[in-house]
Amino acid sequence: MKTAHLNKETVERNWFVVDAEDLVLGRLSTRIAMVLRGKHKPTFSPHVDGGDFVIVTNAEKVKVTGNKALQKKYYRHTGYPGGMRTTMLHEMLEKHPDRVIRRAVWGMLPKGPLGRRQIKKLKVYAGEEHPHAAQKPEPLPL
Repeated sequence: MKTAHLNKETVERNWFVVDAEDLVLGRLSTRIAMVLRGKHKPTFSPHVDGGDFVIVTNAEKVKVTGNKALQKKYYRHTGYPGGMRTTMLHEMLEKHPDRVIRRAVWGMLPKGPLGRRQIKKLKVYAGEEHPHAAQKPEPLPL
Protein backbone atom coordinates (compact mmCIF):
# COMPACT_ATOMS: atom_id res chain seq x y z
CA MET A 1 0.00 0.00 0.00
CA LYS A 2 1.42 3.39 -0.97
CA THR A 3 1.44 6.47 1.22
CA ALA A 4 -0.61 9.29 -0.24
CA HIS A 5 1.34 12.56 -0.40
CA LEU A 6 -0.50 15.83 -0.38
CA ASN A 7 0.33 18.53 -2.90
CA LYS A 8 -1.30 21.85 -3.73
CA GLU A 9 -3.37 20.36 -6.58
CA THR A 10 -4.98 17.69 -4.38
CA VAL A 11 -5.87 19.90 -1.40
CA GLU A 12 -9.57 20.22 -0.55
CA ARG A 13 -10.39 23.34 1.44
CA ASN A 14 -13.45 23.83 3.62
CA TRP A 15 -14.74 26.97 5.33
CA PHE A 16 -15.40 27.02 9.07
CA VAL A 17 -16.95 29.72 11.22
CA VAL A 18 -16.27 30.25 14.95
CA ASP A 19 -18.22 32.46 17.33
CA ALA A 20 -15.55 33.71 19.77
CA GLU A 21 -18.05 34.98 22.35
CA ASP A 22 -17.06 33.80 25.86
CA LEU A 23 -14.24 31.58 24.55
CA VAL A 24 -10.76 31.73 26.09
CA LEU A 25 -8.26 33.38 23.74
CA GLY A 26 -5.44 30.83 23.99
CA ARG A 27 -7.62 27.74 23.66
CA LEU A 28 -9.47 29.25 20.72
CA SER A 29 -6.20 30.24 19.02
CA THR A 30 -4.67 26.76 19.29
CA ARG A 31 -7.73 25.18 17.69
CA ILE A 32 -7.75 27.76 14.88
CA ALA A 33 -4.02 27.28 14.24
CA MET A 34 -4.55 23.52 14.00
CA VAL A 35 -7.26 23.94 11.36
CA LEU A 36 -5.25 26.53 9.38
CA ARG A 37 -2.29 24.14 9.22
CA GLY A 38 -4.47 21.14 8.33
CA LYS A 39 -3.46 19.01 11.31
CA HIS A 40 -7.07 17.93 11.81
CA LYS A 41 -7.01 16.07 8.48
CA PRO A 42 -5.60 12.56 7.94
CA THR A 43 -3.70 13.87 4.89
CA PHE A 44 -1.58 16.34 6.92
CA SER A 45 1.86 17.10 5.51
CA PRO A 46 4.02 19.61 7.39
CA HIS A 47 5.51 21.11 4.20
CA VAL A 48 2.19 21.66 2.33
CA ASP A 49 -0.49 24.25 3.04
CA GLY A 50 -3.37 21.78 3.37
CA GLY A 51 -5.48 23.66 5.90
CA ASP A 52 -8.94 25.15 5.74
CA PHE A 53 -10.31 28.68 5.91
CA VAL A 54 -11.50 29.94 9.32
CA ILE A 55 -13.89 32.86 9.93
CA VAL A 56 -13.95 34.25 13.48
CA THR A 57 -16.87 36.43 14.55
CA ASN A 58 -17.45 38.36 17.80
CA ALA A 59 -13.72 38.86 18.35
CA GLU A 60 -14.50 41.73 20.72
CA LYS A 61 -16.17 39.32 23.17
CA VAL A 62 -13.25 36.92 23.60
CA LYS A 63 -12.19 36.17 27.19
CA VAL A 64 -8.76 36.12 28.80
CA THR A 65 -7.98 34.42 32.08
CA GLY A 66 -6.29 35.83 35.16
CA ASN A 67 -4.89 39.37 35.08
CA LYS A 68 -3.78 39.23 31.44
CA ALA A 69 -6.13 42.05 30.42
CA LEU A 70 -4.22 44.44 32.70
CA GLN A 71 -0.71 42.93 32.53
CA LYS A 72 -0.15 41.61 28.99
CA LYS A 73 1.64 44.03 26.67
CA TYR A 74 2.03 44.11 22.91
CA TYR A 75 5.24 45.63 21.58
CA ARG A 76 5.90 47.26 18.22
CA HIS A 77 8.67 49.46 16.90
CA THR A 78 8.17 52.48 14.65
CA GLY A 79 11.54 52.10 12.95
CA TYR A 80 12.97 55.26 14.49
CA PRO A 81 15.48 55.43 17.37
CA GLY A 82 13.61 55.17 20.65
CA GLY A 83 10.48 54.15 18.78
CA MET A 84 9.40 51.22 20.94
CA ARG A 85 5.63 51.41 21.60
CA THR A 86 3.63 49.28 24.02
CA THR A 87 -0.10 48.63 24.09
CA MET A 88 -1.95 46.85 26.88
CA LEU A 89 -4.28 43.94 26.03
CA HIS A 90 -7.41 45.71 27.30
CA GLU A 91 -6.64 48.71 25.05
CA MET A 92 -6.08 46.45 22.06
CA LEU A 93 -9.40 44.65 22.70
CA GLU A 94 -11.21 48.00 22.70
CA LYS A 95 -9.57 49.43 19.56
CA HIS A 96 -8.63 46.42 17.39
CA PRO A 97 -10.09 43.13 18.75
CA ASP A 98 -9.39 41.36 15.46
CA ARG A 99 -5.63 41.95 15.84
CA VAL A 100 -5.59 40.21 19.24
CA ILE A 101 -6.83 36.92 17.79
CA ARG A 102 -4.76 37.25 14.60
CA ARG A 103 -1.57 37.84 16.63
CA ALA A 104 -2.26 34.92 18.98
CA VAL A 105 -2.80 32.55 16.05
CA TRP A 106 0.23 33.93 14.16
CA GLY A 107 2.47 32.98 17.09
CA MET A 108 1.35 29.35 16.72
CA LEU A 109 1.98 29.02 12.97
CA PRO A 110 5.32 28.22 11.31
CA LYS A 111 7.41 31.24 10.43
CA GLY A 112 8.34 31.78 6.78
CA PRO A 113 6.49 31.55 3.48
CA LEU A 114 4.30 28.62 4.55
CA GLY A 115 3.06 30.38 7.68
CA ARG A 116 2.37 33.57 5.74
CA ARG A 117 0.19 31.60 3.31
CA GLN A 118 -1.65 29.94 6.18
CA ILE A 119 -2.43 33.15 8.10
CA LYS A 120 -4.11 34.59 4.98
CA LYS A 121 -6.83 31.95 5.36
CA LEU A 122 -7.86 33.46 8.72
CA LYS A 123 -10.69 36.02 8.55
CA VAL A 124 -11.44 37.83 11.84
CA TYR A 125 -14.36 40.21 12.44
CA ALA A 126 -15.17 42.19 15.59
CA GLY A 127 -18.95 41.84 15.22
CA GLU A 128 -21.32 39.09 14.22
CA GLU A 129 -21.53 39.93 10.51
CA HIS A 130 -19.12 38.54 7.91
CA PRO A 131 -19.14 38.74 4.09
CA HIS A 132 -18.41 35.02 3.51
CA ALA A 133 -21.95 33.60 3.50
CA ALA A 134 -21.56 32.49 -0.14
CA GLN A 135 -18.87 29.97 0.92
CA LYS A 136 -21.41 28.23 3.21
CA PRO A 137 -19.12 27.93 6.26
CA GLU A 138 -19.77 25.15 8.74
CA PRO A 139 -19.46 25.67 12.51
CA LEU A 140 -16.04 24.57 13.76
CA PRO A 141 -16.32 21.91 16.47
CA LEU A 142 -14.30 23.09 19.47
